This record gives sequence, structure tokens and C-alpha cells, in this order.
Amino acid sequence: MAGKIPDFEAQLRTDTGKGAARQARRDGLVPGVVYGGGEDPIAINVPFNVLLKRLKAGRFLSTLFNLKVEGKDDVRVICRNVQRHVVKDLPTHLDFMRLKQTTKINLFIGIEFINEDECPALKAGGILVPVRNEVELMVTAGDIPETLTVDLTGLEIGDTITISSITLPSGAKATIDRDFVIANLQAPASLTSAEDEEDDVAADEVPATTESTDE
Repeated sequence: MAGKIPDFEAQLRTDTGKGAARQARRDGLVPGVVYGGGEDPIAINVPFNVLLKRLKAGRFLSTLFNLKVEGKDDVRVICRNVQRHVVKDLPTHLDFMRLKQTTKINLFIGIEFINEDECPALKAGGILVPVRNEVELMVTAGDIPETLTVDLTGLEIGDTITISSITLPSGAKATIDRDFVIANLQAPASLTSAEDEEDDVAADEVPATTESTDE
């Protein structure tokens, strides 16, 4: 999740119960509830098509949203459950949890590369090959970074950028417990091809060995 926290608009649902939920679905809405954060739960409806688009975009359950409900203050939430139809596999109900500033959550944070002009590898025609465009972190809800920054200053061809190369926000921790690769700086394809050709030529120039015979 890079950049601004996305808005998620919902309608306040005044009627509750199974009958009201079924009517909402007939009207093209998905009923849901917002709970936690030391406040009373509220019932909401979300347009089915809007929700389906969000679900297809991926990582819905690990994305932080700014929930906007008319007549209510905006609040940061994360979806904790999406109930689905047992046959059609379509969403039928949502559970959103309000987040306090101190709440710990897992989120995907995008990677940003800076100072390309100060990178010797790129100046020499090398190629930056990202392995990951985002990293899943456990972060505090009140201290979520927009991006994770990778400084390319001084990096040479052959260098590898790992998660330990990135300064994480205070209290943040990667969910993968090892020093995994973020990106590599590789030689240009033309140089790689030339080296391969030199290896082939060198192999051809090696004289064939002959077995000696005793006379």
C-alpha cells in the first residue's frame, strides 16, 4: 500500500436483522458492520459493484482504508472478514475493525528507489531489477509510512539490495524473518552477451588433448 490511504465509502444502515440484510442484497448492496476502537458498532451497506472491484484488486484484508460514512467522522479501518455465498462465492457480509493509533497491523508498503543519478551501476549502463515492489510490514496504525525508500547512491553492478538496506519506521518489522532481496543491480545485457561470447571463444581455443602411445 503505497501513497495516500484510500477512501472507502459506505452508507449508514438504520435497519438491522436478517430481513434488512436480505433487502440490502436485493438492492445491490452488501451489509456490514464496523466495530472496535472503543465505540459502539454501526451497521453499514456497501455497493456490491464497488466492493467486488476492491476484492478483485487483491489484498483487501491487508489494506488500510479511510472509511467515510455520511453523518459520521472518518475513521481508519481494516476489514477482518468477508463472508461469501456458499455456492456463488460472492460477498454477502463485511466486518470492519476500527483502528486506534497504537494498533499493530500487517500492511503491504510500496518500494521507492531514489538517487538514480548517483548510482555508478546505472551510470555504467547497468540495470535495476526489482524483486519486490512492496513489502509486508507489521506497523503501528498511527505511524504508517507512505513508501519504503531505497537509496541507490554509490551502488555498483553486482550489488544486491536486501530488506536490511532499508530504514524501517520506528516499531515496524517485516513479516518475513530473514534478510530477503528487494532488488539487484545487473550488468547490461550487451555486456553479458559479450562475456558469454568470450567464454565460447576461449573454450574453442583450448587445444584438444591427445593420448600418448607407447612405442
